[in-house]
Amino acid sequence: MSSPSPAAEPAPVGTPHPALVVRTVAVPLPRVSDLLALLPEPQDAGDVVSWVRKGEGFVGWGRVATFRATGADRFERAQQWWREVTTEAIVRDDVDEPGTGPIAFGSMAYSRRSATESVLVVPEVVVGRRGNLAWVTTITTDATVPPADEPLTRQPAPVDPGEVAFADRDLTADQWAGAVEEAVERINAGRLDKVVLARAVQASAGRRIDPRWLLRRLTQDYDTTWVFAVDGLVGATPEMLVRLERGLVTSRVLAGTIRRTGDDSHDLALAGSLARSSKDLEEHEYAVRSVADALAEHTSSINVPESPFVLHLNNVMHLATDVAGVVDDRSTSLALAASLHPSAAVCGTPTHDADDVIAELEQMDRGRYAGPVGWMDASGDGEWGIALRCGWYESAQSLRLYAGCGIVAGSVAADEVAESVAKLLPMRTALGG
Repeated sequence: MSSPSPAAEPAPVGTPHPALVVRTVAVPLPRVSDLLALLPEPQDAGDVVSWVRKGEGFVGWGRVATFRATGADRFERAQQWWREVTTEAIVRDDVDEPGTGPIAFGSMAYSRRSATESVLVVPEVVVGRRGNLAWVTTITTDATVPPADEPLTRQPAPVDPGEVAFADRDLTADQWAGAVEEAVERINAGRLDKVVLARAVQASAGRRIDPRWLLRRLTQDYDTTWVFAVDGLVGATPEMLVRLERGLVTSRVLAGTIRRTGDDSHDLALAGSLARSSKDLEEHEYAVRSVADALAEHTSSINVPESPFVLHLNNVMHLATDVAGVVDDRSTSLALAASLHPSAAVCGTPTHDADDVIAELEQMDRGRYAGPVGWMDASGDGEWGIALRCGWYESAQSLRLYAGCGIVAGSVAADEVAESVAKLLPMRTALGG
């Protein structure tokens, strides 16, 4: 599994590597009826990848190639490395759909200042499912084309991690509430409009935490999210930062949150109050504007709905807006993700001022939390979510969990603490807490 490393010299782009030999073949749908059930038990939590929503997406295991980098140019260097890898690859793709052939799964550090490395991983085996299509991609560095029929076997169920203890990291809940109050004071003084503050909680288990256990629990409880795993970062994000497919780019913006009660009629009333909340609508408007402005530089046309809708998740409800456009340059999905990151939904407005406040008040390195996470194929098409509702493996029995809240002029510290607790719930529940 990956761990933060000193931010010294970044890893060089184009590190010598053997050419990849890639084979994608179609398989009958019944063989991939449950993608996550195909994942073999990993020796290391970082050896599995996942990008699954409502039974579709990808799972993979093993590693053929890995790219790591830190610094402000991490996106550009990752894209350059992937371009080199795919240009040299020998590919036989019998399916020829987005996500087939060579594919890399990525998780990028939130901050240019972060000591945590951004990562692209190319697995040995990737199993994909989309609509009525299912396929297996096998990737090697051998001189021969991989076999056409990779065995797909349903694996034994993963073992639970046993008793799990939770403790505040970096800042206690009270200290973090103080940081929220300080942020509100700065907003009221006119220094910025919005800032997103995050906090971390440590989860320590009595046994090894099998990432497959987390993925299965998250999929069962949060099937409308993208359940992901890349290099030891595991979570369930409701937020699609950017999707690029054959020239069409889409982005789902979430900002403005209210906790669900479990009572349907009460939750319906809460959804109405969220849709009318001036504080939440203001927060949402900042986030939508930041995404639309960034995508406008790469598109010939763009559609931004006039008002958000309320997205219902199991634990919370969000104000949501889907932005769409037609790309008129040669941008890849990763390049578009870089242009959108960090959005107001995870940073604030203005971006530079909010980022400085985050670095000062959070008193932690976010690592790859709140950074883009997803996949990209050889054509540049792909999907990148924002790494939210997630945990990062510090050891085989320990995860660091993250949650963040948007702070604007009307924010109340106690309410933001309660919102952060709600956003930690998916990972705590998946762990058994």
